[in-house]
Amino acid sequence: MNTYTQGVVQSSPEKEEKSDQEKEMAVPLISSPPFLVFFSFFTLCLLADPVLGITRHYKFDIKLHNVTRLCRTRSIVSVNRQFPGPRIVAREGDQLLIKVVNHVPNNISIHWHGIRQLRSGWADGPAYVTQCPIQTGQSYVYNFTIVGQRGTLFWHAHISWLRATLYGPIIILPKRGVPYPFAKPYKEVPIIFGEWFNTDPEAVISQALQTGGGPNVSDAYTINGLPGPLYNCSAKDIFKLKVKPGKTYLLRLINAALNDELFFSIANHTLTVVDVDAIYVKPFETETLLIAPGQTTNVILKTKPRYPNATFFMTARPYVTGQGTFDNSTVAGVLEYESPPNSLHSSISIKMLPLFKPNLPALNDTSFATNFVNKLRSLASAQYPANVPQKVDKHFFFTVGLGTSPCQHNQTCQGPNGTKFAASVNNVSFAMPTTALLQAHFFGQSNGVYVPDFPSSPITPFNYTGTPPNNTMVSNGTKVVVLPFNTSVELVMQDTSILGAESHPLHLHGFNFFVVGQGFGNFDPNKDPAKFNLIDPIERNTVGVPSGGWVAIRFLADNPGVWFMHCHLEVHTSWGLRMAWIVLDGELPNQKLLPPPADLPKC
Repeated sequence: MNTYTQGVVQSSPEKEEKSDQEKEMAVPLISSPPFLVFFSFFTLCLLADPVLGITRHYKFDIKLHNVTRLCRTRSIVSVNRQFPGPRIVAREGDQLLIKVVNHVPNNISIHWHGIRQLRSGWADGPAYVTQCPIQTGQSYVYNFTIVGQRGTLFWHAHISWLRATLYGPIIILPKRGVPYPFAKPYKEVPIIFGEWFNTDPEAVISQALQTGGGPNVSDAYTINGLPGPLYNCSAKDIFKLKVKPGKTYLLRLINAALNDELFFSIANHTLTVVDVDAIYVKPFETETLLIAPGQTTNVILKTKPRYPNATFFMTARPYVTGQGTFDNSTVAGVLEYESPPNSLHSSISIKMLPLFKPNLPALNDTSFATNFVNKLRSLASAQYPANVPQKVDKHFFFTVGLGTSPCQHNQTCQGPNGTKFAASVNNVSFAMPTTALLQAHFFGQSNGVYVPDFPSSPITPFNYTGTPPNNTMVSNGTKVVVLPFNTSVELVMQDTSILGAESHPLHLHGFNFFVVGQGFGNFDPNKDPAKFNLIDPIERNTVGVPSGGWVAIRFLADNPGVWFMHCHLEVHTSWGLRMAWIVLDGELPNQKLLPPPADLPKC
């Protein structure tokens, strides 16, 4: 009988031996306060056919607990009183049963970001899209199987701004006996970036939506929950990565920040990118990388062959393209080399060693950002092919950007010219329903919940990246696109200069997609497709629409259900930069959405 424990799997009667990889992932590699040790690992449960994978159980108790950062203590919503939350570790092919119990006053919903959720859309997690949220005192078991994926993803709350503190890593190891397509690392370390607010983020977004203005920005960035020594009162709240000379480390980087793309670098060290969004890539070296909210990047760090007699900062700060205010600060962790025992070095205080700092790009360095993303290519090998749709059944052209909506009740709002800030896709600002879209779709009860007439292109074309139109008002509605099963889709997403051009990291639930092209200015349907990469384009689940430019993606709609697509800058999602796709069932039994579980939360 399997039993739930605090993020730990127990099983009986027999336990599977842990592999070397799993043992490495279980070892705390950092020097940090006890509350950071979110390495609640597990023993594996019921031994099953290793090809099919096993079933792993986790329990997430959503509770309030006090956390102090920047000399401020506040009560945060967390999982199992851990911040960041517990690590989910599984193998490709495993089934996960994660019981989420809500002990807090807020409604809760958890998204397993980047997990395909093949036919298991009920477990995807965005509130009012695939499920009603879990109410106080209620619970829900997320039940899904990891199919054809391996790498780093993450989980986070998917309702309002609760993901500010509700997040944690998902580590997907390859099937047993299947090696990485690169040299086996000595150790593996998740590094998750976040944003810390001294005040409750729920109050921050609530005030912004009420006044119509931009929300207050965060007070710090964090690495594994810690802001580091460049912030006031944080000299001891620092993530330390302790390494040995002459070893290779796999760093699993995750950007869980609410509203900021980040540059990241480790002083005097080169990183080799090997994986993004749980997809292997053609390896390339870089000293600095760019990672947007919702994205993950696995990098190989080769440590210096001998003890360097120095320590090294690893820092992250924002890449900024918009006009609004932002958190212009830098989070720092420290890379420390373990000195050989009984050597001169071991008696020298670490504080006496020189500390090297990396040079990060300028805050608005779009050329660096562009060059970095252009280096990303799928591995496209025989074992890991890039199955890019070569023919396209349906073309879509979506504008994404900001706009305004009128102020209610003759009051003056703090947005442009007394209006409220809004955001939209094809000028439709998505109105969140009060019934979950998937439920309405599955039971044929869409009336009054959504309409299937989302525009496939802008209703009123304009010079998207030129002089903005005089009318910046958006329309509102709960509109979706309906796709027959197995439709191959090409979607061009075009940034607009309305209220200023800005980069938008767009996340598509339920699918990976191939980024076949991108550029600056307005997309030219006559010239630009000729330059598309249909051989080895990067495959991922979150892509940055370039500031003042466009990106083209392709995907095969082979996963029945309702799938959210939205900007992963939380403020833009709150303003309405979101929409949904409905993929209909196919004809075969394995092409149909599974029925809802009995414990599906009710609205």
